[in-house]
Amino acid sequence: MKHRPIKKILIANRGEIAVRIIRTCRELGIQTVAVFSEADRTMPHVLLADEAYLIGPPPSAESYLRSDILIEVAGKSKADAIHPGYGFLSEKAQFSRLVSDSGLIFIGPSPEAVTMMGDKTEARKLMMEAGVPVVPGTKDPISAPAEAAAFASEHGYPVLIKAAAGGGGKGMRVVAEEAELPSAFRAAKSEALASFGDGRIFVEKYLAEPRHVEFQILADAHGSVVHLGERECSIQRRHQKIIEESPSVIVDEAMRKRMGEAAVMAAQACGYVNAGTVEFLVDRDRKFYFLEMNTRLQVEHPVTELRTGIDLVAEQIRVARHEPLGYTQSDIRMNGHAIECRIYAEDPANSYMPSTGTILHLKPGQGPGVRDDRGVEAGNEISVYYDPMISKLVVWAGTREQALRRMIRALGEYEILGVATNIPLNLSILRHPDFVAGNFDTHFLALHPDILKTQRPDELEEMGAVAAALARSAPTLPEVNANSHQQSEDGRKWHRSRILGMQGGGRS
Repeated sequence: MKHRPIKKILIANRGEIAVRIIRTCRELGIQTVAVFSEADRTMPHVLLADEAYLIGPPPSAESYLRSDILIEVAGKSKADAIHPGYGFLSEKAQFSRLVSDSGLIFIGPSPEAVTMMGDKTEARKLMMEAGVPVVPGTKDPISAPAEAAAFASEHGYPVLIKAAAGGGGKGMRVVAEEAELPSAFRAAKSEALASFGDGRIFVEKYLAEPRHVEFQILADAHGSVVHLGERECSIQRRHQKIIEESPSVIVDEAMRKRMGEAAVMAAQACGYVNAGTVEFLVDRDRKFYFLEMNTRLQVEHPVTELRTGIDLVAEQIRVARHEPLGYTQSDIRMNGHAIECRIYAEDPANSYMPSTGTILHLKPGQGPGVRDDRGVEAGNEISVYYDPMISKLVVWAGTREQALRRMIRALGEYEILGVATNIPLNLSILRHPDFVAGNFDTHFLALHPDILKTQRPDELEEMGAVAAALARSAPTLPEVNANSHQQSEDGRKWHRSRILGMQGGGRS
């Protein structure tokens, strides 16, 4: 298979994942092209890239989701490839196909693989044919509550109504009894249509005390597929992960071997190439079932990188160049324990309402074994337009106990003023006896509602007063313009990217 050179990559994303990709590209000697909306002019990914292009106003539908403008920017900047990151267009088969049809390299799986695994009902059928364990459920989408009732009468309540296309908890309803089915059916269908443009839904058995365990896989275009171990992602709010760790406390070597083999089988079944994640649900009897496959880089990929020493973004680029992996499953070594905490600008005690505003002060926890992946700095704004994640704080240590202590220490050092954050919530979870003992599932926060009461009003008032004082004395941020300054090798000089306005559909 012919090698495909990649000298310049357009990153069709923003925030911390764009920064993450830029850093690996810089190490590989690959030039980068950033894109930004009018709300993101001074964001770190814009300033860090070699080139940056304005692509539209703040709403993502008018900027980061404009595939036509992204392709236009790729041509204008003479990029060879596009990396989608996660979210936005990363799992849209039509976008990856458009990239390829435009003569560019899509750093991700084929449109066919994205389509197969993006449709939950089709993915379930494919996994059953491949011999991968699947949660009992309907093979095809259902068209009426009566079909869900028929399934529940056979398998028992509770059941889960889910969107056939999509994820992230959208279009999902737990049903405890038959009387709830009609309203749950309508709500799930409506939300699925609004979120994914696809109102198809299906029903499956709701597992008792489920744990969410996923396996990272890598596959090249030469037929090699390996897994890089598991990540435990059971600590969630509204079906969104908060804390991830590797390895899982419930997975022993024998179970890891079986689950890893199932993950590889899942990738092989859809002809998968590039990095992906096979997600499983594990019941209280430690039986595991295929949940879905995410056909992109995961938010929580750093925990796998810290345990394996493998740069997943670099591997994605190598695979996209048609290079072979160059190693087999027996070559993979996983060491120690890694934990990731997602730091959000939100108020957990107030229904996780996003906390918008300007970050007045930001100083991350540091020290041995600590990594902070973020896409914002002091002076940047958390806006209403995008996900309010500030950063991903990740630690590595020799054992889980040591990693927990290190994460608690690093979170305790993390300083953020100007917006509320979920740092106190993360600390409360990490210190909770059940979490420390590994006794938790995806219902952990629902079972421990008192854990949300993590800040006293007087503490919030004090923080607000300090933030206001800092705001009055904060220096004015430099205005982003068309100037370009090259960064010295030792990194002591400040680098400002070239900001290039779009013509013909772009905004200046």
